Amino acid sequence: MGKIIAIDYGTKRVGLATTDDLKIIASGLTTVHAKDVIVYLIDFISKNDVETIVVGEPKNLDNSPSQSAESINNFVKHLERTFKNIPIKRMDERFTSKMAFQTMIDAGLKKKARRNKALVDEISAVIILQSYMQMNG
Repeated sequence: MGKIIAIDYGTKRVGLATTDDLKIIASGLTTVHAKDVIVYLIDFISKNDVETIVVGEPKNLDNSPSQSAESINNFVKHLERTFKNIPIKRMDERFTSKMAFQTMIDAGLKKKARRNKALVDEISAVIILQSYMQMNG
């Protein structure tokens, strides 16, 4: 049984989360610069059994693609070319940034820590992964 990786893709930063080997727990992995994410994933996947990659799919409230949809679609195509044997799934990521911010407040993080956009991206990736696991578990 392999892990699932979730990706909250942004043109500057990319939040990453992964499951444990039993796919019970979703945990934040890290946040990397967008230009470094493929190299990071190649390294991670070479050291771990990864069975699925889930990429957040941003949509507007009316279910239409968001402004960032084109860059994310290009990123997904790059993933598919790079990791031919790993299925790439999409997961609606509406409200994940707001949910991540609320999670930080609920966890008692100080205002300065809540301004850490990298942490918001990582928590967003965890929320994408948890949503995917709930829908497919």
